[in-house]
Amino acid sequence: MAMNTVFLGLLQLLLLLLPPSLRDYLGAGPSDRGVDQQLQVYHPIILQGGFGCPNLEARLTDAYTPSLPRCGALKGKGWFPLWNGTGDLLNHHYMRCFEEQMSLVFDPVINSYQNQHGVETRVPYFGSAYGFSYKDETCPFCCNVRLRNELEALGYRDGDNLFGAPYDIRHAPPRPDKYSQVYSEYFAHVKDLVQNASEKNGNKPVIFIGHSFASRLILDFVNSTPLQWRKKFIKHLVLLSPTPHTGFMDVVANLVSGPRVFPFPNVPNLALRPMWWSFASSLLSLPSPMVFGHEPLIITKHRNYSAYDYPDFLAALGFSIKGVSPLTKLPPPTDMRVEAPMVPTTVLSGFGIETTKQMVFWDGNFDVSPELVYGDGDGVVNFISVLAFTKELERQQELENIFFKFVKIPNVAHGDITIQDHSLKIVLDEVLEANS
Repeated sequence: MAMNTVFLGLLQLLLLLLPPSLRDYLGAGPSDRGVDQQLQVYHPIILQGGFGCPNLEARLTDAYTPSLPRCGALKGKGWFPLWNGTGDLLNHHYMRCFEEQMSLVFDPVINSYQNQHGVETRVPYFGSAYGFSYKDETCPFCCNVRLRNELEALGYRDGDNLFGAPYDIRHAPPRPDKYSQVYSEYFAHVKDLVQNASEKNGNKPVIFIGHSFASRLILDFVNSTPLQWRKKFIKHLVLLSPTPHTGFMDVVANLVSGPRVFPFPNVPNLALRPMWWSFASSLLSLPSPMVFGHEPLIITKHRNYSAYDYPDFLAALGFSIKGVSPLTKLPPPTDMRVEAPMVPTTVLSGFGIETTKQMVFWDGNFDVSPELVYGDGDGVVNFISVLAFTKELERQQELENIFFKFVKIPNVAHGDITIQDHSLKIVLDEVLEANS
């Protein structure tokens, strides 16, 4: 009896030293995790990070004409990291060059976006779950790093049964009637990755796990594939804090006040606004009139702007792509559709966090900080939009008797869903359920 007591004490101590997910899993009883569920890897996973997570490399050719001499210092010297950290850019006074080389140019003739003349770019580490990283040291577990660690504790290994598909954040998946060379090539690479991951793992279908913008990309990718293909190769979609097709107010805030997704200390967001406006992705997921209606999103002394007033609002803002009408980028208000993937899907989203729902510029000056009116959400995405988005996904999936689940997590912020202990455990539970 004494020997059994000592053994149990040592076992409890060992459990405390294990990673949280593995500890919880081993410590759970059959009623908690299911009699048939074992601690082993079932299906390969493709893990996707949010908007600020993929890296970007650049190469400057002889055709590049820098605006400043130092911006041409790397011309002809091969590939270099353009967007994988903030410290070096600031320490080497490369911010002006970064903005120039990061910006896109819209070509109305081909109705597409190109790099600046003489600038070539590529996304490194495609295929790896390590291809995502937060760009400074303030959040070491951002970009699904903690979730990746937990999956590895459960037996997943990068390149064997765990993968990633980093993307170019500047471009946007095309609408059904449009074409994007960048995303046509990207989706083709993702399709190959899915097939190779499945073949490498006994022809098991894959599980996609995407956070934020990556959830949007996953849905658009899946919906670009033939239904027969996705039913063969995709086991489950797990969408974490998705940026829904129904839109959210943070997109408007980024357009007006500059992007918050670039964490440069001592660099005002407004200074990055021209670069942001050049991105095809800057107008993706504008609040949909079908959800936000005629309620004012932008309030000024002389004019309010709702989701029906984007052309007038963008004109008042001064938004342009070197003289090209922003309407070339903007889908019609009635074209912001939600298309269900028709494969088993779980959506997890936080709520109960103050989230911007209106911006007030009393004097109409969009270059100053606005007064903010808050509503419910996860601090980035408005909960009213998440509810409309998931309701439509559920409706379409149920018509075909396809599994759909919506998990609402109170008081968890957009970027914390895979960081906080409570929400991370919920995410892991859903991943294990999808894996069973």
